[in-house]
Amino acid sequence: MTTLTLPRGLDRPRLADAAQRYGVYAAVLALLAFNGLFTDHFLTVDNLRTQAVQVAPVVIVALGMALVIGTEGVDLSVGSAMALSGALLPLYLGYGLLPALLVSLLAGVVVGLVNGSLVALVGLQPIVATLALFVGGRGLALVIADGQLKQIRNDDLLGLGTDSVLGVPLVVWIAAALAAAVAVLVHRTAFGRRLVAVGGNRQAAALAGLPVRRVLIGVYVICGVLAALAGVLATARLTASDPSSLGNLMELSAITAVVVGGTPLTGGSVRVLGTVFGALLMQLLHATLVTHDLHDSTAQMVQAGIILVAVYVARERRTR
Repeated sequence: MTTLTLPRGLDRPRLADAAQRYGVYAAVLALLAFNGLFTDHFLTVDNLRTQAVQVAPVVIVALGMALVIGTEGVDLSVGSAMALSGALLPLYLGYGLLPALLVSLLAGVVVGLVNGSLVALVGLQPIVATLALFVGGRGLALVIADGQLKQIRNDDLLGLGTDSVLGVPLVVWIAAALAAAVAVLVHRTAFGRRLVAVGGNRQAAALAGLPVRRVLIGVYVICGVLAALAGVLATARLTASDPSSLGNLMELSAITAVVVGGTPLTGGSVRVLGTVFGALLMQLLHATLVTHDLHDSTAQMVQAGIILVAVYVARERRTR
């Protein structure tokens, strides 16, 4: 009886490693090629511009989520942080754009401090610690806004959502700059090396004298600030503050982008470029399915399948 075996270069662990490292890039290229052949007007400048604008806030939030997941954590409150920052904007725009932006970003700092303190100082599991603000943060945003949608009429703020530089939307430039900054933070700074060490083995990091608590709090603060900034940009693009819907399910979109991009849920690694492409993949996939007259529910089921595959591949690579 003969047994079918893979060539040495194509054994299962190597395939799993290649799939996690390069699968998201290949998938994006495959989707672009498919749409170029079978979807009319998909690869036009206007449509690609629209896709980039829509995915930019997801990229910004996912960058913060990648840092948190790199420490073997998770932040379920990013959508609420977006809603809080959006609710605060109209209240302080009368004092000028800069004070309003500072207050909105400060809300993200507070959310991050609360989450980070509960995880690092109290010792709560991240999913439990951030669940409190997942529920309470949006409720607070609704109280601040009196439960009402408020139109934004500040031209300077609206420009953040509509202006372009060299033909590229400003929100896309912001997302790209933040991706570069996070990549430098992870790969070129002591904080980034400590972050990865804490995620790889928190006890060993503590025994080595690393400031584990400060790293954890710092990571959650960065995540909260990025979520608040995404809330500002989304509010500017929508020309209205709507805390009931702003950032709704954003935490799931961000986690999906991070996992599909190759960052393991078990921590110890952060794939910044993979996270960006993960967000882009899910955006292109959704747009492709909708363009071909498939219902949103079908698109969500396909996305769920991709998440399961990504988690399975990561598990295969870790247990090889």
